Amino acid sequence: MTVLENYTFEYEETKPVTIESLIPEKNRFDFVCATVNGRLRELTFKIKGPVSIRLLPIRNNTEAQNIYKNSLTYVLAKVLHETFPDIPMKFVNDVSRSVYIFPTDEKVMLDQTQIRKIYLAMKEVISEDLPIERLTLSKKEAAELYKKQGFVDKLDILRYRKEEDVHLYRCGDYVDYFYSKMVPSTGYLTKFNLLGRAPGFLLQFPRADFEGEIPPFVPEPVYQETLERARRQASRVGFDTIARVNDLVERYGSNDFIELCESMISNQLADLGARIAHAESPIKLICIAGPSSSSKTTFANRLRLELMSLGLSPIRISGDDYYKEKKDLVPLPDGSYDLESIDALDVDLFNNQMLALSQGKEVCIPHYNFQTGHREEGRKLKLDPNGLLIVEGIHALNERMTSNIPTRNKFKIFIAPQAQISIDNHSPISITDLRLIRRIVRDYNFRGASAEETISMWPSVRRGEFNWIYATQEEADYVFNSFMPYECSVMKKYALPLLEKISKNSEAFLTCRSLLQFLKYFTDIDERDIPCNSLIREFIGGSCFKDV
Repeated sequence: MTVLENYTFEYEETKPVTIESLIPEKNRFDFVCATVNGRLRELTFKIKGPVSIRLLPIRNNTEAQNIYKNSLTYVLAKVLHETFPDIPMKFVNDVSRSVYIFPTDEKVMLDQTQIRKIYLAMKEVISEDLPIERLTLSKKEAAELYKKQGFVDKLDILRYRKEEDVHLYRCGDYVDYFYSKMVPSTGYLTKFNLLGRAPGFLLQFPRADFEGEIPPFVPEPVYQETLERARRQASRVGFDTIARVNDLVERYGSNDFIELCESMISNQLADLGARIAHAESPIKLICIAGPSSSSKTTFANRLRLELMSLGLSPIRISGDDYYKEKKDLVPLPDGSYDLESIDALDVDLFNNQMLALSQGKEVCIPHYNFQTGHREEGRKLKLDPNGLLIVEGIHALNERMTSNIPTRNKFKIFIAPQAQISIDNHSPISITDLRLIRRIVRDYNFRGASAEETISMWPSVRRGEFNWIYATQEEADYVFNSFMPYECSVMKKYALPLLEKISKNSEAFLTCRSLLQFLKYFTDIDERDIPCNSLIREFIGGSCFKDV
């Protein structure tokens, strides 16, 4: 048997063997997982021919990256449990796509000596190349293990598991589960980095988009403060884990819990409106941007009404109306067009019209017809003395778009669901996954797209976000958190049937499985109690805003 350059080979023999045993010893740690006839498998998976196998390195493969990351955090959790057994820790997603680990007791703070001790202990466990074994236990047996190890948070979520069997992983005497496949042993996990940040530390891991290497750490102070603010609120109110969300639903009932969450959105809007209305210099242009499925459109409508209640006269404008004519676009090498690029917009026209409007002049703004690919004549606009413009678009925060407007007269808002919710203290839910669920539900309800189609487009959407949106977040004057703690309890009803239709042989199945891993644990909530102006109505329907 010869492993080809693309790491794909056929195994014809009928003798059952593990995938790992087929990899030459010199290449043993080059691969993290594999696909067998198209399905993702751990390297300890036993096969017998005939099957087609493709070995997956971290380089350029997000599934392999995630397995490496989760295996690494498993080892970190083992070390923390053995080194500091009396200091419960929580893992959350953080800036520069790292994992932040901090004590759940606010009175405890890790110092550099302790962080160094953790680092060296991890290096030792990895050098010992200890096996990580998969176990299948009953819920009762799993509960007993969790009690023995003091994992109260894992006991809490176990209450909402419908299946009678539980899959866990054992490494030495340590048993835990990270809702992920694992590498065969600790020796695979040589690449990692720890960075101190009080009261805890950050874990960096290799990334697929950096050729399987650890990227340079990029400080993002605005984003960091947003996450910390969301984290504090989630812990204080009680929606930092799925079990606590379910407890709130049971304690308050659907209606009160929904109203609680809606109040947090209203509070943000009131704070934001006051900042704009009472700015030292009059704000003439409000710029709104954010990644896909952040509820930008409903938010812009809600903000418009908030500002009207303060005596201002806002007018909404869509940045999409400033797309260039197709004949003026520069095609890519394959003949397609990058419509997510800022160069697809008529930046000069937008800049000149925004300046003219801010100066009190009348302007006829364009309307872009996406069906014909042509720009048509749109509305004639003129601002009142107390008027201002609200512009929504993926490039709205890019300084090129608004360079003609003085900084003192514009206000930049970045919106995204900055969720800080976990399955348990070791397993944070990806913010990206929450947005994907929103998009799956919205695309099915309003665009007739299947979950499989939406998932297949998601990598392209994400590339556009990294190229054009996230870099502008640090320029924002305000970061608006559009996450609704009740949303998964509502989205579950819509998303589960769509996800369950995806075949195990589909390329979308891996993503589907990761979404089902956490979505199924939420208690159902009836959407009838959700207000018609809620941000969530943008995805499930029933909005009172016509352009949603």
